[in-house]
Amino acid sequence: MFTGIVEELGTVRAFDGARLVVRCALVATDSPIGASVAVNGTCLTVVERTDESLAFDVSGETLDRTSLGSIRAGASVNLERPVSLAARLGGHLVQGHVDGVGEVAAIDLEPDGGATFAVRIPGELEPLVVHKGSIAIDGVSLTVAAIEGPEVRIALIPHTLAATTLGAALVGDPVNIEVDMVGRYVARLMERSGT
Repeated sequence: MFTGIVEELGTVRAFDGARLVVRCALVATDSPIGASVAVNGTCLTVVERTDESLAFDVSGETLDRTSLGSIRAGASVNLERPVSLAARLGGHLVQGHVDGVGEVAAIDLEPDGGATFAVRIPGELEPLVVHKGSIAIDGVSLTVAAIEGPEVRIALIPHTLAATTLGAALVGDPVNIEVDMVGRYVARLMERSGT
């Protein structure tokens, strides 16, 4: 379980489509082999570790359901270690189970250094997103500012742009989307009850 508060921007050292190696100083310090780490919002298992890097095996299923297949050596990735039971929950509960891949549809820069993003989400996720609700985009916990058809608008402060990969995002970039788990459970209960 994660919070969507990115701890470190890692740098992809190598990715051959099956093994992803990420250079990271902070997250590598206490992520032993077998540990879970959210990489751009995707929960992956550490299979190799050095003092300054982590390696993950990435399955075909993960490549099919996330945007990880589009990253290359030199790219930055959002990293977060799992939350401990004693930690403050600064974002929202994020599982690292990506629901779909969206696309950055528009970026409007604000005079204060922040930005408003429009992200086009897959149609099946639209009913699970609510105004002022939580959404994780590339593993970053964000609040939905507006919903305009298939597009979700989010406001980003300068700190979020500087501390995550969203600061380097471009229109057309694919992004991992995880809707708030409460929405998934409510939708499932309603489906089972026939409402």
